[in-house]
Amino acid sequence: MRDLLVVEIYKLLKQSKTYYGLFAIFFIELLVVLAAYYQGNDILDLLLSNLKDSFYFEGTLLNGNLIIYLLLNMLWFHLPLILMILMAGTLTTEFKDGTLQSVMLQPVSKWKFILSKYCVVILFTIITVTFTALSSFAIAYFIFGKGDLVVYLGTLNFIESSMAQQKLIYAFVFGGISMIFFTVVSLTLAVILKEATKTWIVAALFLILNNVLMKFELDNNFYNYWFFPKLNNSWQLFFYTEVPSGLIVQNGLVLIAYTVLFMCIGMLLFVKRDIG
Repeated sequence: MRDLLVVEIYKLLKQSKTYYGLFAIFFIELLVVLAAYYQGNDILDLLLSNLKDSFYFEGTLLNGNLIIYLLLNMLWFHLPLILMILMAGTLTTEFKDGTLQSVMLQPVSKWKFILSKYCVVILFTIITVTFTALSSFAIAYFIFGKGDLVVYLGTLNFIESSMAQQKLIYAFVFGGISMIFFTVVSLTLAVILKEATKTWIVAALFLILNNVLMKFELDNNFYNYWFFPKLNNSWQLFFYTEVPSGLIVQNGLVLIAYTVLFMCIGMLLFVKRDIG
């Protein structure tokens, strides 16, 4: 199993598209930062125009913490899309090139082979989210510095600087759980569809539907508390004045359960499939 993991990591690092994906993520970060640098004050003035008539604001609200919060809102759609394409390719490429058949001719257990794929997908996702978090904090704080965070979630919430930094770190951690869910789903789709183009289209459709359903409001407990589209937006809960810690933990555990379920489905289908 250890040898399989080493081989899978080597294959992933050898692919040029892995680095293109990482560069794309970093490029999105830079675009958001540049947009905030040139237009951020206009956005804040529009957001706080009514409040400025009644309150006096000291210091700048356009700071690194706000930029990181904006990045989180942008990245939690673009990041899973890039990761899903990359991670699905770890299997679809082997289906296309015929290398999978060659591997299966070796004394390699099918379930260990596909499990190693899932393990590497999860590991790479964690590393990517960590890299994204570190680069976001570094760029945002270097250019804009630290400061209090203002977010709009039904009402305007003002969060003190050190507390804002802590909440942003928690948001990245929960976002990492969501990213792992999406990349595991993409690998399972690769097991089912085998072809790269089909897998990418279905993975993108899955992500889009997830974001659409997340916006829907229904008077249904299962839909609101147990259906995975609603769970993936739980990182926003950290920025309420009263943080619902119990709900966040519950949503995280349920999302992990969905991840394990999709992984088990993918492993079962791969083991039963005739690779030929």
